[in-house]
Amino acid sequence: MAHNQFALLKQRRFAPFFTVQALGAFNDNVYRQAIIGLLFWLGVSAQERTLYTNLAPALFILPYFLFSATAGQIAEKLEKSKLIRITTALEILIMSLAAAGFLLQDMTVLLVALFCTGVQSTLFGPVKYSILPSVLKPEELTGGNGLVEMGTSMSILVGMIFGGLIFKLAGEYGPVVAASAIVLLAITGNLVSRAIPRAEAGAPDLKINWNPIPESVAIWKLTRKQRAVGNAVLGVSWFWFIGTVLTAQLPTYAELNLGGVDTTLYVFALALFSVGVGAGSLLCEKLSGRTVEIGLVPVGAFGISAFLLDLYFARSGLAPVGGLGIGGFLQQPGSVRIVLDLVGIGLSAGIFVVPLFALIQSRSPRHEMARVIAGMNIQNAAFIVLAAVLGIVVQRYLGWSIPQVLLALAVLNALVALWIFTIVPEFLMRFLSWVLVRTLYRLRVRGVETHVPDEGAALIVCNHISYMDALILAASIPRPVRFVMYYRIFDSRFLGGGLMRWIFRTAKAIPIAGAREDPALMQRAFDRIDAALADGEIVCIFPEGALTRDGAIATFKSGVERILECRPVPVVPMALRGMWASMWSRRDGRLSRMRVPRRCRAHVEVVADTPVDGALADAQSLEAAVRALRGEAA
Repeated sequence: MAHNQFALLKQRRFAPFFTVQALGAFNDNVYRQAIIGLLFWLGVSAQERTLYTNLAPALFILPYFLFSATAGQIAEKLEKSKLIRITTALEILIMSLAAAGFLLQDMTVLLVALFCTGVQSTLFGPVKYSILPSVLKPEELTGGNGLVEMGTSMSILVGMIFGGLIFKLAGEYGPVVAASAIVLLAITGNLVSRAIPRAEAGAPDLKINWNPIPESVAIWKLTRKQRAVGNAVLGVSWFWFIGTVLTAQLPTYAELNLGGVDTTLYVFALALFSVGVGAGSLLCEKLSGRTVEIGLVPVGAFGISAFLLDLYFARSGLAPVGGLGIGGFLQQPGSVRIVLDLVGIGLSAGIFVVPLFALIQSRSPRHEMARVIAGMNIQNAAFIVLAAVLGIVVQRYLGWSIPQVLLALAVLNALVALWIFTIVPEFLMRFLSWVLVRTLYRLRVRGVETHVPDEGAALIVCNHISYMDALILAASIPRPVRFVMYYRIFDSRFLGGGLMRWIFRTAKAIPIAGAREDPALMQRAFDRIDAALADGEIVCIFPEGALTRDGAIATFKSGVERILECRPVPVVPMALRGMWASMWSRRDGRLSRMRVPRRCRAHVEVVADTPVDGALADAQSLEAAVRALRGEAA
């Protein structure tokens, strides 16, 4: 039966946590928008409202700089469901203070409570993402993160709408309704949090350093330990930069460039972007095949730039007609294009950020994950502030229009994406592998998420059917894999020539030759295999030593035993099924392979079984395991 990520919403290990985080995001935005509603209801001057709109985001973001380091350590040390209950109880106290501010109509109390809300969000942030790998299976990480991002984006949108309507609908009862709503939401979140199952602490013996400055530096360095994780963190921060620039422009953009008469068109534009983010987040699991597929990150990155660029050309000047509501706007020429661009930007942003979160969670050590998330939050806050400052500078001092800001953002995003993919070629390599495999095959993966270890060294043994085997396995295994391949294939010019060689080299494949062909190269290969396993990496070999000529599995050679004698790591038997009848096997002659293949989009399976103790494994038993996995499906 096909997996559906929405099934997680029916399971206790995920549903209460999902509900709590969605309620938290909803309540934060109800509160913030209700304060704006109160200012209008009180009839304060435009100057006072402007002061608040600049002061409020600063008060909310400041705790991320001050307390993220402490929050990360606490999230590492405490059992996670307990910490969530503590933070939701703290939310009740803070919202009670905020309720008093509404009832007294006292802005000082409301702003103090807003700062405290930022503190509570800072404490919740590290546990929000570090709990997911504890309660989800590896193959569920992408889908779970997609649901969380979808829930967050929609909760923010609905919370802003609800909070903005309180004083419009409740009138003189607005302060009472606002106070009651935020307290009731906080109490509901705390009650739901009690249903979250226990999730053990990552580092219960951690000694907390309460000095925020050196600890902030220390946890930021944790995000840089692995290059791929560090740049995934950078990518998430860049997502917040783009989101901050875009959403900050939307109110004025809706009025000047879309012709809105009040906030209706602004909320409509924000809704389009938020729905796009939610849809893109949910789409990631389907596109990735339930693996942590960072090959989607370039798709999202360049999608953001493409839709931003088109949005500029769709409306580069002022609106031809003003005083429009949603209906009037949609009747204007070019409005559908603008709608599609706003949805497309959000869709691409969701596709961009969800794999990054999943990668951070899958490759960060469990005992450091909460602190890595905390370090990411510090960097996110810095990027949000930078985005706000740059937005003010380019418009106030350089005189840029909002469409010009969007054009600059499109170009800058493309340049940043290219820079990230250049310094970490794995992102682009996974993208190209993903495109090739998903274009040429219909891939099904079974057992890989369960049996391939999340961390530590392992040796994968698999049957060898076609020239595409390594790419298919790379697209099926979330972790980076070091493939051992025949040196002539490693240097092959078939199927794109330089492209394939670049992919193999970027994946750090290990070329090998037979003892009679090049004994020195063979020895170097075994040395590199041992070094990779010693570093805790995954190595994949094809023990048959050559592509099959008849579809059958050949006898496994003794090289696998030589590897395990030096380094007896766990061995994961895997099998490729359905590849013999597909393209690039030796079923057809060389001339036939050069023509358009008959079995493009063939159904192919990758199947994995329980790891075998490397100290007990031999070539014969591993061959038998792979034969049993493959069965009759050559």
